[in-house]
Amino acid sequence: MNPNAEPPSFRRLAYALLITIAAGIVAARIVSVARLSDPGLYRAENHPEDTLHNPWARTRPEPMPTHGDNDRSRWDTVRALLDNGTYVIGHRDTEPGSKKYTDSGIITEDGWKTIDKVLRPDTQDFYSSKPPFLATIVAGEYWLLKKCFGWSITENRFEVVRTILLTFNWLPLLIYLFLLSRLLEMYGTTDWGRLYVVAAAAFGTLLTVFANTFNNHCIATYAALFALYPAMRIWSAGERGIGLFMAAGFFAAFTAACEMPAASFAVQLFLVLLVRAPGRTLLFFLPAAAVPIAAFLWTNYLAVGQLRPAYGEFGGPWYEYEGSHWQISPGEVKHGIDWAFQVEGQAGYAFNLLLGHHGVLSLSPIFLLAIPGMLYGVAGIFRRSRETVRPARLSGLGVVAIMTLILSVVVISFYIFGVNPRNRNYGGWTNGLRWLMWLTPFWLLTMLPVVDWLAGRRWGRACACLLLFVSVLSANYREWTPWRHPWLYDLLEWRGMIPY
Repeated sequence: MNPNAEPPSFRRLAYALLITIAAGIVAARIVSVARLSDPGLYRAENHPEDTLHNPWARTRPEPMPTHGDNDRSRWDTVRALLDNGTYVIGHRDTEPGSKKYTDSGIITEDGWKTIDKVLRPDTQDFYSSKPPFLATIVAGEYWLLKKCFGWSITENRFEVVRTILLTFNWLPLLIYLFLLSRLLEMYGTTDWGRLYVVAAAAFGTLLTVFANTFNNHCIATYAALFALYPAMRIWSAGERGIGLFMAAGFFAAFTAACEMPAASFAVQLFLVLLVRAPGRTLLFFLPAAAVPIAAFLWTNYLAVGQLRPAYGEFGGPWYEYEGSHWQISPGEVKHGIDWAFQVEGQAGYAFNLLLGHHGVLSLSPIFLLAIPGMLYGVAGIFRRSRETVRPARLSGLGVVAIMTLILSVVVISFYIFGVNPRNRNYGGWTNGLRWLMWLTPFWLLTMLPVVDWLAGRRWGRACACLLLFVSVLSANYREWTPWRHPWLYDLLEWRGMIPY
């Protein structure tokens, strides 16, 4: 197995075409990104029976290259950090002896308002509820754009935002798809199977539709594969380059800095490489992994004066201040997906998480193919243990399958059982289960032997194409923004089956 071997010209051309088409589509979404108002989401003044909460605006909203509260919250931090030299995005002044208050700062401006903010009780300063780690890195590019071109994120907002999105979301996507194709060359056995997985990665996952918004999920997905690729070259090809160990450690920890449950991935990858090359793993993997973890903790401390992220205060006074979107009065029942936990139990949430209106398997059924792939990888351990001669080393794809099974169980269980019940809101208004997006490359690789098996059967190819069709439909249902409900949720809501 040679990871550096070039694929045959046919597959090389097919990879190039698929990646080019995906690159063009995503680039188009980024360079045209803009806030759009959907009349169907607002209350009409001449229809008093309308149950929608927000009225249609009387004045034109400020044109912005951002979508909603989630990404605006992150952009607020970028703006505050470079233009004001602080992580503070607003401040509250309260009249003595009164509940009356006045808010000021970035969060009060049209186009910059967000519900994803916290109020630090002792200083009455507002901060983004999103960890400042990524916003600080993005602020570095904003600094370069400001110094080189004189661009301001307020006056030149479209140029700044779109350029940064191309840098942080689009360019890594091309590298991600290329490295994925290299791994498929290492482990695939059929042309059809390899090309199917690349097509699924390019068009059938949430990754591409989230690429036109500033979010942690895309970057975590890229980082996960950027860690896995060098690790598999170490495991499968026996390479021992120092750079491979450092890249695996750095990007594994970077994934964890973007997605907290991904700490389980960083630990697993460390143990896998420790078995394969203990000395180099300890000398190079660990120090490289320490860099993003230290940066995450350091930026968080600089921002809010504590190592614990602001979102760890959910349900407390940082979130439930007067006027907060997240405040609940005793006995109050709110409506909307943010308050699903008030009317839905844990079992219902688990069902919708997997097979229901936000189900990772109902909206992206290509990942059904990853389930037998994981089981096949686990079965490989038992097959080798029964060999009478010295057992062969577990294949790289077998290692990925076992890691994927463990990660899937751990991460899904975390979101079902391990979070504050008030966090059971499916990620709010979103086109799919964004919290699991970073597992995408693991599921894509794990489905490869299953797709290779289906490739030799006409009915198998037909079934796989049907699964891909539904997945592409789901990923592109609201292609201009990922901050809308999935098609399955809209269908059930239209049928009166959504109780929130």
